[in-house]
Amino acid sequence: MTIENQDFLLELLHTPSPSSREMKIQKKWISYVEEFADEIRTDNAGNAIGILNPEAPFKVLLAGHIDEIGLVINRIDEDGFLHFEKMGGINPKAAVGMKVKVLGAGGTISGVIGVNAQHHGGLKDDFDLSDLFIDCGFKTKAEGAKLVQIGDLAVYDREAEVLMDRYVSGRGLDNRTGAFIIAEVMKRLSEKGTKVGVYAASTVNEETNMGGAYFAAAGIEPDMAIACDVTFATDYPGVNRNKHGDVRLENGPVLAKGAPVNIKMNKLLEETASDLGMNIQYELTPRMTGTDADRMRLTGAGVPVSLVSLPLRYMHSPVETASFKDMKEEIELIVHMISKLTGAESLNPLED
Repeated sequence: MTIENQDFLLELLHTPSPSSREMKIQKKWISYVEEFADEIRTDNAGNAIGILNPEAPFKVLLAGHIDEIGLVINRIDEDGFLHFEKMGGINPKAAVGMKVKVLGAGGTISGVIGVNAQHHGGLKDDFDLSDLFIDCGFKTKAEGAKLVQIGDLAVYDREAEVLMDRYVSGRGLDNRTGAFIIAEVMKRLSEKGTKVGVYAASTVNEETNMGGAYFAAAGIEPDMAIACDVTFATDYPGVNRNKHGDVRLENGPVLAKGAPVNIKMNKLLEETASDLGMNIQYELTPRMTGTDADRMRLTGAGVPVSLVSLPLRYMHSPVETASFKDMKEEIELIVHMISKLTGAESLNPLED
């Protein structure tokens, strides 16, 4: 199975975009979306926003964050090894032995995260990021400092690849897939038509502070907002489904249920899925969603939100894996839901 405009998805996945350094990938997203958007906006946070029907009084905001997790250089030691902290939710065990690209002040530099040989005792069981380092081949601190500054970022050197023509695997599917999905929703709606204003925001900084989502929603003042993110698939060995739920690849988009989520928005999505004969899955977010939805919801006078997620295996690792089928269905679900909106909908749960 392939997905429409798969080359654009892979281009996003091949482009480094650690949180706070999303400018290069945003320009690629804008270049794609401006072909069918009525208007493109940016803001001082670094968000890129494509708009359809900007004169419509009822506004729907779609948010998919474009940033990925990364490493931030905090020290160069006397022997030229780079030490780092996390920029987002880095799993130290997944980092061991990985190749990296250091986005240095002097250009992109290849490096490896060194591993203590098992013959010399290996890594201690309770190691953390402070026990790891990047070896770029520098011999001295002075040599390294010519190309790398404190605060420069690094990402895993792991290119996306297609598995069995049904899955895509690589780093940073969380959440360049979401930015791809909202762009495709916009493209489809530009062809299908919409009575409401649609604002697709490729947001920044979700992995670190969710500030991009706040800037986007505060600036747009939408009547409703949908966060398009990823969630934990539990369909692989070693996962306790009794504890973490049953979410599977190729089993449909995932809707969140919990206090932050607007019940009437979820009902619209569920009714649309039923009309399409589409299966949907659920996750529980009792207090917070842990996504851009949390920050969008608390802007202005308050924004009704929902969260539609793509099932993802191996979260925050270099081999995150998702299904093309689920992406296609999520795009279809959101396109059809928005295309049915008249702009007269009430999202007040106390009103019939």
